[in-house]
Amino acid sequence: MEGGIFVGGGGEGYGAPQHLLLRQANRHGLIAGATGTGKTVTLQILAEGFAAAGVPVVLADVKGDLAGIAQPGDPAGRLHEGFVRRARTIGLDLVYRRFPVTFWDIFGEQGHPVRTTVAEMGPLLLSRLLELSEAQEGALNIAFRLADEQGLPILDLKDLRSLLTWVGENAGGITLQWGNVAPATIGAILRRLLVLENEGAARLFGEPALALPDLMLTDAEGTGRINILAADRLMAAPRLYATFLLWLLSELFEQLPEVGDPDRPRLVFFFDEAHLLFRDAPKALVEKVERVVRLIRSKGVGVFFVTQHPADVPDAVLSQLGNRVQHALRAFTPKDQSDLRKAAQTYRPNPRFATEAAIREVGTGEAVTSFLDAKGAPGMVERTLIRPPASRLGPIAPEARAALIAASPVAGRYEAGIDRESAHEILAARAAAAAQAAEAAAPPGPPAAGGAGDEGRAFTRARRYDGSGSAPAPSRRLRAEPTLGEALGRAVVKELSGTTGRRLVRGILGGLLRSR
Repeated sequence: MEGGIFVGGGGEGYGAPQHLLLRQANRHGLIAGATGTGKTVTLQILAEGFAAAGVPVVLADVKGDLAGIAQPGDPAGRLHEGFVRRARTIGLDLVYRRFPVTFWDIFGEQGHPVRTTVAEMGPLLLSRLLELSEAQEGALNIAFRLADEQGLPILDLKDLRSLLTWVGENAGGITLQWGNVAPATIGAILRRLLVLENEGAARLFGEPALALPDLMLTDAEGTGRINILAADRLMAAPRLYATFLLWLLSELFEQLPEVGDPDRPRLVFFFDEAHLLFRDAPKALVEKVERVVRLIRSKGVGVFFVTQHPADVPDAVLSQLGNRVQHALRAFTPKDQSDLRKAAQTYRPNPRFATEAAIREVGTGEAVTSFLDAKGAPGMVERTLIRPPASRLGPIAPEARAALIAASPVAGRYEAGIDRESAHEILAARAAAAAQAAEAAAPPGPPAAGGAGDEGRAFTRARRYDGSGSAPAPSRRLRAEPTLGEALGRAVVKELSGTTGRRLVRGILGGLLRSR
């Protein structure tokens, strides 16, 4: 069907062929079902369909078995005969092919490194990532506001640590303007940062930051590139996984221009293990996610949530997911049965069968489906045999992955990190200048024991920001002994010319108002 993706069909006992209309794909969708019922294959065939239509795709490879999209299906494989039979049953001309893939990895091991800056993440998402209390989130918001006002670029975690330390030391003056900032609160945030670093999150923050156009590429034939984020290791830190994908979704919302109602999406975003996004999420965050999902369709972005049960997604978000593929659900407990009944009630009924019974009975590779029609109305629910994929099922060899990474259009763009002057260096320079000024102003004679007085305090601050345990030695960054005004001036110029210049004021999920 032109203008649509063939999802599946049926033989005896099944419904008409099912197509996901490209024009309705930015009305979002849901892929749900118990473990082992075929959600991953459905995700793969949808990704193939969008790519074949020239639409780039972003998805996370949670189990490590989606890399096969980069290779054609295997005619000699053990699944080939079953695929051929199913294709014949549903009237599909099965042709194996590969799709262009870009591999990404926060840890930089199974793909190009993915980075953002602490400033771009913003205090709201960072508070969610750190599991901060309300008081701690308030202190973090104050720190971000001060950094914005004083032109302190917060690029990585060492910048954030230095900033928080500076806020703690100057809590008295800050409290008068912004409210109470207790040193104990700052200490608690710093401890949470240490936990985050131990989980490997330090690699996520820094430069060069991910440029969204690199996720929206097509190949020479016009096929959309499928961006695969390696998430098998990332799932050991599920809050990091969910927060990163939510940040990426919010960046797409904030940066992409309005396009109205296009004939096909500009990008499709698959959020696998979607329950991690909403688990224990504060009401304010869920409301903002709902708003992003509702409005991002006008940016030409389709969002598909992949999860075990529709109940994992809040009703306010679920109501916006017009295209649905429901694999089998198990109902062993009264709660499971109640949830199954509620899931069945969200579909437009089909007089040929009971939706609740069909959801319980469909086998692996089958599903209950409903897609929006040309007018945007939900289609009647149907039992559907899901089509076989054109690409390979399962992982690929490390050598093949390495070759694809080396041949990627973004190869070499993100591999080497950049550590430019930012909050950590500016605050270290400020403390060093204060220590030198105190030393110059001190009266002749030996200093008091333990470095007491202004000189001792300045020396301690310099040592803290430098992190070396001794007074910072002259370096290229400090050779001019900049004054506070000079340091802040340099910071503002660099900030406005760097990747975080556009993020001085964050948007809908950044935690600060855009109207400054």
